[in-house]
Amino acid sequence: MKKLKTVDADTLLYQPLDKPSFVVDGLIPTGLSLFCGAQKIGKSWLMLKLCLCVSEGRPLWELPTAPGDVLYLCLEDTFYRIQDRLFRLTDEASERLRFAVASCKLTDGLVGQLEDYLKERPGTRLIVIDTLQKVRTASKDNAYANDYGDISLLKDFADRHALAVVVVHHIRKQGDSDVFNRVSGTTGLTGSADATFVLEKEHRASDTASLYAIGRDIEYQEFTLRFRDCSWELVERKSQEQLAAAEVPPILFRLVAFMEGRREWSGTATELLTQMEETDTAPNVITKLLNEYHATVLRQNNVRYVYRRTKTGRRIVLSRGDGVDSGDGLFGMPSPQETTVTPVL
Repeated sequence: MKKLKTVDADTLLYQPLDKPSFVVDGLIPTGLSLFCGAQKIGKSWLMLKLCLCVSEGRPLWELPTAPGDVLYLCLEDTFYRIQDRLFRLTDEASERLRFAVASCKLTDGLVGQLEDYLKERPGTRLIVIDTLQKVRTASKDNAYANDYGDISLLKDFADRHALAVVVVHHIRKQGDSDVFNRVSGTTGLTGSADATFVLEKEHRASDTASLYAIGRDIEYQEFTLRFRDCSWELVERKSQEQLAAAEVPPILFRLVAFMEGRREWSGTATELLTQMEETDTAPNVITKLLNEYHATVLRQNNVRYVYRRTKTGRRIVLSRGDGVDSGDGLFGMPSPQETTVTPVL
């Protein structure tokens, strides 16, 4: 039995460690990624575009790539189909991109095949396996254990060689508010992957699709893509921060603007709405929004908020951030006759 290797917190805190590397900057890390979508939605077209960009060192949707050798296992295709796609996507292609249309199964030596391939081409940065089902064997054993075990084999291989392995997979037809829950199989697949991508269309005839990305080393992102001339082109990219900002009620940003040039404001919710000339928002709604967003949107915009009960009633107190530690009863100790009620998130 091997001895358990540990590291203490103090050593870990001060030990310089390399950050995760990416094949596509900020999007596809080294390790194991799942790329999922419905059948015939265009996953293979997108994978070929990815392979061409990495092999040639070209950006993918304005995101820099780490150039290197690429292996694309097109296990549901023929060389004729691959050639036809290449004709449609490019006039020239790099010798650094190689294809195979057959391989062993995971249980029959696939990892060994990939190990041998890397000995011949050590500069390989990306391997795409299209699809997962083609390298698996049917089993009646525990589904979760099988899913986790299969993906872990490929993840361990990717981690050992510090390269990216992207595995193409399908999604279920059943609707779910969380697209990642639609990945076919158990959570053993997504749970063991370093990143998961889901490509989804509103309807099959549409030329527009959404690409959702989530992972251990990447922030949640959403891409709007358009399929044009056999290529998935970027329409819009939204980061987690942009998506969060889009959900913030606009009145909060108008409140931040209202506080520009004011060191402090206090009054009732009704008085606040009147001075802001807001006629479509109820007093209880603005109070709720202040409680919900005071620690995020308001604080990030240098506005501080407390809600107080005084002898004359309930009052909202807003101030600019430079008064936080003044201790004058606003954000320090409450003044006499006042009770500060901490906003509840």
